[in-house]
Amino acid sequence: MELVLANVALACGLIIALGAIGACIGIALMGGKYFEATARQPELMNELQTKMFLLAGLIDAAFLIGVGIAMLFAFANPFIAPLAK
Repeated sequence: MELVLANVALACGLIIALGAIGACIGIALMGGKYFEATARQPELMNELQTKMFLLAGLIDAAFLIGVGIAMLFAFANPFIAPLAK
């Protein structure tokens, strides 16, 4: 049972860590492309900014869903129930 708990803790850490790294890289790339696009066409800045913030929210939402799943496994672990019997 301790091995299952240890593996679940490791998996939760990996889910959160890799999700955070992916979200940071995604937002950084998107921000860089936003600055490049506004430098090329400054008249589209407001339209591009709206789309950028929408995409930033979606990228961050994907990370937060991963955090929610990791917390589900950490606090309401479905893998422990068969072992507890």
